[in-house]
Amino acid sequence: MPPVPDAEIVLRWCRAGLDALAAAREEIDALNVYPVPDGDTGTNLYLTMEAALQHAEDAEPTLAATAEAAARGALMGARGNSGIIVAQMLRGVADVLGREGTTLADGRALADGLAEAATAARDAVADPVEGTILSVARAAADAARRRASTDDRTLPAVALAAAAAAHEALDRTPAQLDVLRRAGVVDAGGRGLTVLLDAFDTVLTGRRPLPGPRTVGTHTVPAPAYTGCGPQTGPAYEVMYLLDAPHERIDPLKRTLAGIGDSLVVSGAGEEWNVHVHTDDAGAAIEAGIAAGRPHRISVTYLPVQHQAPKATAHQRVVVAFAAGDGLAELFAEAGAVVVATATGHRPSTGEMLAAVDRGDDTRTGDVVILPNERDAVPVAEAAAAELRTHGRRAAVIPTVAQVQGLAALAVHEPHRAFDADVVAMTAAAGQTRHGAVTVAAREAVTMAGVCRPGDVLGVVDGDFAVIGADLLEVATEVVARMLAAGGELVTVVTGDAATEGLADGVARAVRRGHPEADTVVYRGGQPRYPLLLGVE
Repeated sequence: MPPVPDAEIVLRWCRAGLDALAAAREEIDALNVYPVPDGDTGTNLYLTMEAALQHAEDAEPTLAATAEAAARGALMGARGNSGIIVAQMLRGVADVLGREGTTLADGRALADGLAEAATAARDAVADPVEGTILSVARAAADAARRRASTDDRTLPAVALAAAAAAHEALDRTPAQLDVLRRAGVVDAGGRGLTVLLDAFDTVLTGRRPLPGPRTVGTHTVPAPAYTGCGPQTGPAYEVMYLLDAPHERIDPLKRTLAGIGDSLVVSGAGEEWNVHVHTDDAGAAIEAGIAAGRPHRISVTYLPVQHQAPKATAHQRVVVAFAAGDGLAELFAEAGAVVVATATGHRPSTGEMLAAVDRGDDTRTGDVVILPNERDAVPVAEAAAAELRTHGRRAAVIPTVAQVQGLAALAVHEPHRAFDADVVAMTAAAGQTRHGAVTVAAREAVTMAGVCRPGDVLGVVDGDFAVIGADLLEVATEVVARMLAAGGELVTVVTGDAATEGLADGVARAVRRGHPEADTVVYRGGQPRYPLLLGVE
């Protein structure tokens, strides 16, 4: 059997790591109590590796190019503290694998890569703490180096040594970090790293992953993220952004951010950086980025709400969302909305909207937010809101005229936030989302783009027919290009019933080629008539 090319080994690991994180995501989320118990470490690691894989799959099939693409993809898509640390670790590995003459023929390259990764990760963190992913990374790297210095330094032997040492280090984390000991859990980020190292061992040998931690002392894990953690006493906001800035401005930026917050991680190389900090002054954190360079894809998350267990309350907030397909209905429901299906040719009446509100709050006292998600449904939603107000309820309509605007609005919805602030945030998110679509003409008609005939592919930009063509992918690519012409950081692709195989992936590849600064997410929407719905935020 011919040997597997080095670049293919990296690709297979990215795929296996992503699959393994998908399986372990809920477990890792539940372990998450440090640095803040926001229960999202597994999800953040999954999203970070998803971005790494997307970039790696489009790279030139060489070891250096594939490793570099994975590192850059992780940097651009990193989420949360652990995600940024893993992105920096991939940067360290890529720097080693990119050296001239480096191969994976034996385990020394892996050992050197893990050593560089552990150092890079520690350097990225302003205040390194033992008992975290940093400790697990160092233990794995040291074990790999020791194995690589023996006669048995094959790649599988070094990979297994690193994975086994990582598990041992993970088991020690509760003894190193008091917050873990009190919660009875191991470190969530460290657990994520063991999953990734196990995946590499599996790719090389076919062995099943080493067992994950099920007990620590007398404690069973995973445990609820908020168990034993007490009230939130740290900074109020998590601030994250990508930053384009020269290297010499990063140390001053770190000093500034360290003076106004904690959990500071700055990952990157060259002039591309990912910044993460917890602070009470989100504005100052963003202004520090502006002073250093060009911050973009800025995210500010209010932390105290995330740190609390859910509390039952009679006074709830109901969000009603109108979904044009079964996949979209699932997305809206997962985000906490009461869903009203909008079948082709039928728009819900005011009565149906009010019935949906009652389904979401049988006490009939809660606040209401309505997402119509199509232009013709906005007046009906306004009528329903007016009726609710006559009964003394606060009700607002977010004027979403497309499904992707509804998704954007729900992404920033926070039920514990003040009603007016929540409505403002959702309205802003929807308003900042350009929307488009691809459909197929059923009859001859005159459009803004010219005369179309049955079977022509039509591209829609912000409600107007803007492109006429013969190929779904070509038209979709042109629609996205026009939407990105004014800038954008996130492209949302929602596939419909008529979407052909590979269509969404083709759009994602086109975005990465033409606009590498933008991320792409793909959802199955299941909507009729429109093979693709498109959004740019």
